Amino acid sequence: MKSTLLTLSVCFCLWIAEPRSRADIIVMKSGQRIEGEVLKVQKDTLFVDVGVDVIRIPVTQIQERITQEPVKEEARTTDSGVFLTADLPERTVKELVAKFGEAVVLIETPDGLGSGFIINDRGYCVTNYHVVEAQTRVAVTIFHRNENGDFERRSVRDVRILALNPYFDFALLEIPQQENLTFRPVYIADDDSHREGDSVFAIGSPLGLERSVSEGIVSTRNRNMNGIVYIQTTAQINPGNSGGPLFNDKGQVVGVINMKLSFGEGLGFAIPVSYLKHFLRNRDAFAFDRTNPNTGYHYLEPPRRTNPKPPGEVAGEKINPEK
Repeated sequence: MKSTLLTLSVCFCLWIAEPRSRADIIVMKSGQRIEGEVLKVQKDTLFVDVGVDVIRIPVTQIQERITQEPVKEEARTTDSGVFLTADLPERTVKELVAKFGEAVVLIETPDGLGSGFIINDRGYCVTNYHVVEAQTRVAVTIFHRNENGDFERRSVRDVRILALNPYFDFALLEIPQQENLTFRPVYIADDDSHREGDSVFAIGSPLGLERSVSEGIVSTRNRNMNGIVYIQTTAQINPGNSGGPLFNDKGQVVGVINMKLSFGEGLGFAIPVSYLKHFLRNRDAFAFDRTNPNTGYHYLEPPRRTNPKPPGEVAGEKINPEK
């Protein structure tokens, strides 16, 4: 124990001499305070880099974990300028839900509901095509934290459909800017950053149960179904989760949830973000066209003649034209 404390004190001095861009303060139940960068979070253990060594801290001995954000955490914007990516640290699911939960929204149409997530501060929102298929009236419910830290429901009407891709089951929406409301976007993971066994979790509204969280792992990272590669996950997926994000243990979106196998549990599927990025970067090619008869506007057929015979025939006799 003495050698451990000595190592920690030496590392603490080194940490002061060379400040980190980000550090966490671990307050132990014994009263000790450990400062360092949390490298990995497991169910019962934290791995903390304290300078010259990485120590393991049992979760049962931790009184409090205080996360110090870097002075300036920059998320690099992609070339398209539509979505964000960032190198984020691993955190617990509880911390990630608190950080990114506001980005997940409930999407409602006259025919049903689904989930979606905000990808930039302009209100761009991703969901599944089948959630808004053949619809023109779309509403979004945002769960916004007020000054007291409590969630408030903000229902937004007149949501615009910007782009649709039926083949990959993507839809891009635009939520109108709202007074006293700042959009909290998610970060998109790098392509193929997930592996079998990685921890993932979903946030959505299964069966209309808002802000539900389910946790699991990546069962298979490249399940082929009808020519499209999906992420298979054990995270619980149900109707209403469609269009919601599948997060990794850093809070980055690795997939868009779109289906589950019936008569089975733990068999959910998400579309990898590699397909999503292609859709967003080429969104002009998939732009929503209101003149298309498949966009939700129903056109009445013109009236048909009850008598199939030509106008010049009456009761089977031809009318001789005047000479």
